Amino acid sequence: MPVLEIPAPVSGQAVSLTGVPDEMFSGGHMGQGIAIEPSEGKLIAPFDGKVAHVVKSNHAVIIEHSSGLQLLLHIGIDTVSLKGSGFISHVASGDEVKAGQTLIEFDIASIRAAGYQTVIPVIVTSNGETIPEVACHYGQVTAGTNIILTVASRQ
Repeated sequence: MPVLEIPAPVSGQAVSLTGVPDEMFSGGHMGQGIAIEPSEGKLIAPFDGKVAHVVKSNHAVIIEHSSGLQLLLHIGIDTVSLKGSGFISHVASGDEVKAGQTLIEFDIASIRAAGYQTVIPVIVTSNGETIPEVACHYGQVTAGTNIILTVASRQ
């Protein structure tokens, strides 16, 4: 796999995963990555690829790059409890997507009003074979513009 530069899938503030209030993410159990505190309720495809999976309640999606790299985009913490309320998926598992295409729209205000955090972990999932080297780029980001992750495979 070549070095992949992954732009932000949502505009907001890119922060360390270690600050995410869920041990599965902050502890790196799901994989390496970054988190974004969103400033708008629109999640876009960070690259051309295929939708590997959309979680039934539409709060998370896994998108696969042609290199085989899979990225988990998870909107909010414990938002599965909302059972899809506040989330509108524009894609289905198996769909081909283009960079910049809207994947999921979400209502930040209603998610927060229900008592949930809206931080979005962006995780490079491990395929079990090689653990990629992931560099994170923090700060204010604009969806589709600013690079948040640089991923290189270790041979």
